[in-house]
Amino acid sequence: MKELKGNSAVPKNKIMPLEYVSKIKPYVPGKPVKELERELGIKDSIKLASNENPLGPSQKALKALRDFLHNGSELSRYPDGEGYYLKSAISEKLSVGTDEIILGNGSNELIDIAVRTFMGPGDEAIMAAPSFVVYSMATSSVGAKSLEIPLTDYRHDLAAMADAITGKTKIVFIANPNNPTGTINKRDEFERFMDKVPDGVFVIIDEAYYEYVADSEYPDTIKYFMDGRDILILRTFSKAYGLAGLRIGYGIARKDIAAEMNKIRNPFNANTLAQLAAMNALTDDEHLRKSVEINRQGKEFLYRELDSMGITYVPTEANFIYMPLHVESKIMYDALLRMGVIVRPVGPREIRVTIGLPEENKRFIEALKTVIKSLSN
Repeated sequence: MKELKGNSAVPKNKIMPLEYVSKIKPYVPGKPVKELERELGIKDSIKLASNENPLGPSQKALKALRDFLHNGSELSRYPDGEGYYLKSAISEKLSVGTDEIILGNGSNELIDIAVRTFMGPGDEAIMAAPSFVVYSMATSSVGAKSLEIPLTDYRHDLAAMADAITGKTKIVFIANPNNPTGTINKRDEFERFMDKVPDGVFVIIDEAYYEYVADSEYPDTIKYFMDGRDILILRTFSKAYGLAGLRIGYGIARKDIAAEMNKIRNPFNANTLAQLAAMNALTDDEHLRKSVEINRQGKEFLYRELDSMGITYVPTEANFIYMPLHVESKIMYDALLRMGVIVRPVGPREIRVTIGLPEENKRFIEALKTVIKSLSN
């Protein structure tokens, strides 16, 4: 497809964004797989870059979509703006009130909504580094400041994050498991952290990879919500449920917090197909079990292979593996890409690799061996 170039003239007195908006570095998504194949002249590439479920969506969700689209008449109607049926399904599954649930166009949107609801110029948000880049982007978009606390042993340093809270702190972001490292903070350290957080500081716990966690010491954040704390728990249907393309996630918070966020939320932000698929995916326990199991098996295979090659990696509780490198990540990314394996550079010398299907994991390992051999020559 030919890429069309813009030809509009830039006026001398052009409209200018706010200063803090102009400084934001935009999120850079990967190119479509077909476009990469066309550019590089390769075929049958595999994408291990975006932490998607390699099994795809639940068959129950797909059937519900097919049945709905076969009729088609309801597509002319706006979505259920309140998300009544999906909220009811989440409420029943988690034993929380429907007025304590807020739906988002993916959990990304809920991060943005939370920041716009509770922060403004001069406020501060605390987050780990490296962690999910959207936290700092959302914070900057309202003229607030991001205070990034370096990871310790690839994990959030919750003690340092608690110590960093000041009168200007409005939000603390915690990704658990963390993206891009896949590590978790355990129950005891999370409890110590929450004991130090003063009232009025909003703790946002991003649990996008919650379903994959196997560690028995993973904190039960619903407990703090039940205790009435200033907390927002974020979960998504994009990862283990395999619905990334439909963009649907949800947050759990006290009803007064959810009510304030709903004032900022765009009307009809969760589309009809996304709500329908998510509602049916929630009922498919077998698909979720298979998704988690294939991830566990893939993780163990990759651990064994990487160990045998002497390759450093960070043990994960998510569906991806973080790998520190001895070469620049761009060099590794480009070399793997030319072999049809797409991974994600997440630092100058770090890549993140999604755990895929067995054949995809094997292909990644073979490509990695070839690349390492060629780089050592």
